[in-house]
Amino acid sequence: MIIGLDSNILCYALDNRYPEHKKVKDLLITLTQESIVALNPTVLHEAYHTLVYYSEWTPEEAARRLTALLRHPFIEFYNQTQKTTIIALNLVVKHSLDGRDALIVANYVANKISALYTHDKQLLNLQKITWKNTSLTFKDPTK
Repeated sequence: MIIGLDSNILCYALDNRYPEHKKVKDLLITLTQESIVALNPTVLHEAYHTLVYYSEWTPEEAARRLTALLRHPFIEFYNQTQKTTIIALNLVVKHSLDGRDALIVANYVANKISALYTHDKQLLNLQKITWKNTSLTFKDPTK
């Protein structure tokens, strides 16, 4: 099973200064062929921005650590496509999502991911969305 990660969960897992770190610190350490996580450009860029501008990491450290994740054998990376963007625009209207959340969700839906780990209250309140034949459930691993 592949679990999609939202940028907030990725930041919590990478930065031990977050109180939520204790609950997700093993998420990236315990990956195996049976336990894979997925990332996408929006998640990576939001995480970079948060780590550099809010957590005050150096740009070099953030780039180095995020690049290492992209090379990890048990982390899938899904690119944004025109199809992803069209799905996102539909999700914005249907579920009142903001643009970045819609892109993250659309990317995982387009790649048939069934669960997204997030700490985003708006997504968690939705609980699940369905697009065509794919359902994406929102779960908070910090609870």
